[in-house]
Amino acid sequence: MSAGKQPQVISTGSEIYTAVSQLRQAGKRVGLVPTMGALHAGHLSLVAAARRNSDVVVVSIFVNPTQFGPHEDFSKYPRTLDRDLDLLGTQNVEIVFAPLPDEMYRAGHSTAVEVSSVSDVLEGPLRPGHFRGVATVVLKLFNLAPANSAYFGLKDYQQAMVIRQMTSDLNVPVDVQLCPIVREPDGLAMSSRNVYLSREERQRALTLYRSLQQAAGDVARGERDAVKIMASMRRMLAESPGIVLEYAELADPQTLQTVEQISGPCIALIAARVGKTRLIDNQLLNP
Repeated sequence: MSAGKQPQVISTGSEIYTAVSQLRQAGKRVGLVPTMGALHAGHLSLVAAARRNSDVVVVSIFVNPTQFGPHEDFSKYPRTLDRDLDLLGTQNVEIVFAPLPDEMYRAGHSTAVEVSSVSDVLEGPLRPGHFRGVATVVLKLFNLAPANSAYFGLKDYQQAMVIRQMTSDLNVPVDVQLCPIVREPDGLAMSSRNVYLSREERQRALTLYRSLQQAAGDVARGERDAVKIMASMRRMLAESPGIVLEYAELADPQTLQTVEQISGPCIALIAARVGKTRLIDNQLLNP
């Protein structure tokens, strides 16, 4: 892929608001792709979706401190801005919004967005405050860069549901577009955290995808007892050395409440630690 012109980098809220507002006033469709950087092909698929539907693409790069817990990997989360800008140049991205933490959370910041219900299950109890941080920073990005549409990946399925709920509940005038998971050729879901995996852990991590495939196969063969399918997924993951399972659930795709019987589409969701690296994955199951 040939290198293109690097995007314009904007670091202040006032500048990005002015830039996007002027584009909108000129009749341009603006697509926003919020990211935390350390970009990979999954992010670039979101950029490509924005490119198809927009005149101008804005990518935000901000490692948001408020969505990390006290013992999570905020300090070591990969930060690769120069490489990210080169990658985005190959995609002809026009603008990158790359604020510093002080720009997003000024002294005295004391407001947060809480999305109940879809935040209260799965990741919610395991990562207290995580979705509050996500919803707050995304709303701030929507306000600072008032785009026509915003693009999110379905690998972070619960996060996508939280953002969609928040946008709907607060009447935010942005069209939230959800894009498919991008996988490595062997099925591993692309994630910025995959760089933490050793070669051996990388192979072990494939068990997450295999257990989702097993669940999909069970449903395709006519199994409708979700409790049995979840037990089978958990057994496969528990029997794999080096994997510590946090959850493997079949849930309603909208509410994320666990289902016991499959009567329509449902979502299989997994979170597990492979070595020291926490990974999540999911797959929609259609009976």
